[in-house]
Amino acid sequence: MNFMYSNNILATLCYVYDGKRVLMLHRTKKKNDIHAYKYNGLGGKIEKNETPLECVIREVKEESGLKIKKPILKGILRFPNFDGKNCWTVFVYLANIFYGSIKKSDEGELLWINLEKLSKINIWEGDKYFIKYVFKENIFFYGVFYYKKGKLVDFKLKLLKSL
Repeated sequence: MNFMYSNNILATLCYVYDGKRVLMLHRTKKKNDIHAYKYNGLGGKIEKNETPLECVIREVKEESGLKIKKPILKGILRFPNFDGKNCWTVFVYLANIFYGSIKKSDEGELLWINLEKLSKINIWEGDKYFIKYVFKENIFFYGVFYYKKGKLVDFKLKLLKSL
């Protein structure tokens, strides 16, 4: 697939997991949201001079009120031309150590979803291919997901044993 894009945006995506349920953000509040009515993990753009680890900790705190400790990097994903003009590179984390109280989100509703129901809710089509590996031990993944007008048209996903 040959997609042209103007910018590479670095971001994080975190799945906060309590051992049975995953905290998901149902995107219902922002206007002109490319993720409207989808369920997503928590995260966002990496700021200047910020590491992916610093970003994921900050974003989870800002979006949920929770403080995460020792998030685990589970994979790296690329989304060329995802929004029609940018290539997104996303560092995917699992956070199973956290504390604090969940606050209201400006972007939607924060909901705990049972792990076995995660692939049945309205998530991005490509997410269904990698999300199960976020919760498996000793797996690291990387992939590229190609979307056109909000539809998945192709993907490549590679699984590696982590140390």
